[in-house]
Amino acid sequence: MKSYLSLDSEEKLKKSQELPNHIHFIGIGGIGMSALAMILAKNGYSISGSDQKKSSTLKELAESQVHIFQTQKESNIDEIYKVHGKNILVVRSSAIREDNLELCKAKNYNLKINHRSEILAFLIEQKRSIIVSGSHGKTTTSTYITTLLSYAKRNPMAIIGGIIPLYKKNYNFSDSELLIAEADESDGSLVKFNPNIGVLTNLELEHVDYYLDLEDLIKTMKKFAKKCKYLITNFDCVNLKNNIQNSKWFSIQQINNIDFALIPKESNGCEVIAEYYEKEKFIDIIKIPVPGIHNLSNTIAAIAACRQAGILFKDIKKGINNLQLPSRRFDYKGLWKNRLIVEDYAHHPSEIDAAISIASTIIKTKNNLSKISPNRLVTIFQPHRYSRTKKFEKEFAKSLSKSDLVFITPIYSAGEDEIEGINHKNIGYELKKLKPNLEIYTPENNQNLRKLIKEHTIEKDLILIMGAGDINLICANIFLELINIKSIENNLAA
Repeated sequence: MKSYLSLDSEEKLKKSQELPNHIHFIGIGGIGMSALAMILAKNGYSISGSDQKKSSTLKELAESQVHIFQTQKESNIDEIYKVHGKNILVVRSSAIREDNLELCKAKNYNLKINHRSEILAFLIEQKRSIIVSGSHGKTTTSTYITTLLSYAKRNPMAIIGGIIPLYKKNYNFSDSELLIAEADESDGSLVKFNPNIGVLTNLELEHVDYYLDLEDLIKTMKKFAKKCKYLITNFDCVNLKNNIQNSKWFSIQQINNIDFALIPKESNGCEVIAEYYEKEKFIDIIKIPVPGIHNLSNTIAAIAACRQAGILFKDIKKGINNLQLPSRRFDYKGLWKNRLIVEDYAHHPSEIDAAISIASTIIKTKNNLSKISPNRLVTIFQPHRYSRTKKFEKEFAKSLSKSDLVFITPIYSAGEDEIEGINHKNIGYELKKLKPNLEIYTPENNQNLRKLIKEHTIEKDLILIMGAGDINLICANIFLELINIKSIENNLAA
């Protein structure tokens, strides 16, 4: 298969204008910002950044000669300005408010200010790129592509919105001509990218703080699709199938008229065995060591991207046995008091459905994970954003109703202002309507959550922790305080 990433004989890599000598990231500890900062630092740029939270990410940045400010004050910009003058670029994300003190000071100095997407666009222009977008599965698919290409000895540069297990980082720095990255659709910034190969995983209404409705989101995704030199799209997603043209299609449901298909045959909550087809021709039976049918879709998307990049299937297959989910994607954490602890980033009803589906399969198949076969599903869910909770409270309730015991924590605002009348108890009310006999708790704080978990969970529970906020850290502290087990400490402290 022809490679759509190789250079033509007379073609040269596009080079954008060089960035200023010094680059300052407001909120450098974020998963997307930190990866960009590390890549630029390793490329020789002078980097600084600010973040109010301590983390291992900030420690690694500091070890790479990145100057970290532990506050976000005007004086940070003053200090940088004294050294570098106006030859400074300030980078922000959509999470940074207009009244941020550093941002305001940078504007007073008339410094150049870029959105993080513009920095990613700059890096994309320097490389041959595979860029992944969609409502769900971007991080997993990007991680898979990076892993498969690495085992095929291509060692791509990668900028990922999660920790890549192979590298134990959210990035990979290399001098390869290949770049793998996610295109975040949450704020519409993905239309700035010009990928060689674009991948669309799926499409449904999300990020209701930015998009008016599904049609608004579709318009943005169409713009991104048109900017991709070659496009690979999920045929199983009706919204994509009906709105995106001129694409190579992948599917886990059918073979006819499909470029790349991976049809499931067996699934047990730990792995999936499937038949692989290219252009309706059977190629091989492969075992994917990752649970969940939705992850099978991410797998075929990654295989399709690598094949489109000209990688031989025999070389791709070497990496399939080594696929692992990125952090916080059905992430097994260990045992606590003979209860199996699993963490997932799910913060949309469809993502909750997918995580609960894996958990239910584990329980039904009596999988002996971590020396126990779970009998009951307990979910701990932290809603993410007031706008999302308002829009999907009934859908959240429907998804959570498939649990045996539910804890719903206060909303993680992600910087949003509160919406009057919207809180975590709304989901609890809707859930009680659907399933009156379901045991539901809506604690007001972490102390109450700790008490309720201790009182109402039992041995052989599978405790599924879900949310995109800080619920992982909250639960880590709870389980560590309730019982000091070394294995759970090592797993959860990461």
